[in-house]
Amino acid sequence: MKHLTEEQVREIREALLDMRKRLLESAQEQIRDPSNVTFEGGDEIDRADLEGERYLTFRIKGREARLVHKIDYALMKIEAGTYGVCENCGAPIPFERLKARPVTTMCIECKELEEEQEND
Repeated sequence: MKHLTEEQVREIREALLDMRKRLLESAQEQIRDPSNVTFEGGDEIDRADLEGERYLTFRIKGREARLVHKIDYALMKIEAGTYGVCENCGAPIPFERLKARPVTTMCIECKELEEEQEND
């Protein structure tokens, strides 16, 4: 984290905490949503539509849960003083990249290599 100023780290930490708060509030709203109750009545098409919507909602919530874990990991790294360093090559991750994607764990070069390998 030596390449980041205290102000930069504070800015990223606040952005991470804000992201986390919004995701958790969204999850709480979803839990309280009356449309989550068991569907009684309607025909098969209505039930199929509802199940499709629920499936999409669960997929979105799954992504959000993974993002919360990434946020927690980034916050842990900030506290440990290891944030902003590529976990693959050890290079400092530029502030601009961290600001755009504060949960990133890789520099852009390593991330591009990873994506190329996934596409092969």
